[in-house]
Amino acid sequence: IQQVFKQLFYMINAVALNNLLLRKDVCSWSTGMQLRFNITQLEEWLRGKNLQQSEAAQTLEPLIQAAQLLQLKKKTSEDAEAICSLCTSLTTQQIVKILNLYTPVNEFEERVTVAFIRNIQKHLQERNDPPQLLLDFKHTFPVLFPFNPSAITMDSIHLPASLNLDFLNKV
Repeated sequence: IQQVFKQLFYMINAVALNNLLLRKDVCSWSTGMQLRFNITQLEEWLRGKNLQQSEAAQTLEPLIQAAQLLQLKKKTSEDAEAICSLCTSLTTQQIVKILNLYTPVNEFEERVTVAFIRNIQKHLQERNDPPQLLLDFKHTFPVLFPFNPSAITMDSIHLPASLNLDFLNKV
């Protein structure tokens, strides 16, 4: 059950983040607030179902950081440093794409300046990120089956002759 929810939460993360990276109309401060609220609801649901150890919440980390990126101030060099230290699960390409797509919702907000984006790129240039922008929402985690040793010893097993396993020898 834990593995199923980890996979499901990864797919939620990938689809939501990919939509954020492809649609200019959703890259805003208010979307960041809405995303963060919805993610909190998912995390609380996991706690309520006692699934914290499933690592499902950790698969949402890139989406959480993207939501926080949409909410942070984006003006000064200190803001750029804060963004770089906060967004460790996002690639440089994803951070820059979100900043380029950021759309102010009201007159109190301003667009992210090209100088600020270049400052971010300068801070992140030593990162060794993969060159992909979008997440693979078809990625599947390996299924792990717990080992439960049997109480039956190999000496007590009888192999019927009808199985034609004459090549097996008891040691």
